[in-house]
Amino acid sequence: MLEFKEITIEDKDIFDKYLKDYKFKTSEFSFTSFLIWRKGCDIKYCIYDGALIIKKKDFNGKYHFMQPIGYSRESLNNIIQELEKYKEENNMDYLFKDVEDAFKEELRKIYGDNIKIGEDVDNFDYIYLSEKLINLSGKKLHSKKNHYNNFVKNYNYTVKDFSEDGVIEECVLAAQKWYDENSNGDVYLAYELEGIKEILKYADILNLKGIAVYINNIISAFTIGEIVNESMAIVHIEKGRKDVNGIYVFINKTFVERYCSEVTYVNREQDLGIEGLRKAKMSYKPVKLEKKYCINI
Repeated sequence: MLEFKEITIEDKDIFDKYLKDYKFKTSEFSFTSFLIWRKGCDIKYCIYDGALIIKKKDFNGKYHFMQPIGYSRESLNNIIQELEKYKEENNMDYLFKDVEDAFKEELRKIYGDNIKIGEDVDNFDYIYLSEKLINLSGKKLHSKKNHYNNFVKNYNYTVKDFSEDGVIEECVLAAQKWYDENSNGDVYLAYELEGIKEILKYADILNLKGIAVYINNIISAFTIGEIVNESMAIVHIEKGRKDVNGIYVFINKTFVERYCSEVTYVNREQDLGIEGLRKAKMSYKPVKLEKKYCINI
């Protein structure tokens, strides 16, 4: 029987145990991501037949399971039968979402034409070469380099690391200010704000990297990310003043330069189908979009 519990920071060791050997390619399987959205997406988990089972709600209010982590070939069929039973009893639209390519192909081998697969386009992750984000080289990123140079030339700025005194506390205040000025009552931005405050509280435990940019000694932007494996970093949060030309290009380049130069890829997460966000993410010329799938059997 599946009995789910809420995720808290105390569960990090459990998740680390299951995720340490799983080389995930999307941002969905980072414990930091779970913590940010644990309330907004009602993320809960249980251990069943030796596997980590995660249940969550998407931004349309529909519940689903993420692909199980830590299952054996022998246990997978039993796990799926139990999840199918739960799905039917709780009128869930999808059995699985946030599915990565490898698990999709494993299900296809087992179930053949008995699975229905859909691409969750609004949740594809944007993947960039760290080298490109650092150097802003080539014609396609020329305008980004101009914005960066304009910022450096025209603003009296300093950059501080999260480890410096008072920086995390000022980031919390900056996050609240950004929310007050930009949320327009968006409930998910309220959940995001709560998530930002929580991960900043546990920044050391989560091994987060972060910087804040100050203009004339006033915090004007901050970003939060992490190195998740030997080849990929994730940028979870990036907030800045809209009235400062080039600040987003500056903080993006500076963060990657400081912390991500030794990994090949930087994952800047999804656009959620928001046209302005999609345009902004595409403007950095991703090397690929990492697909996620919705699956029913």
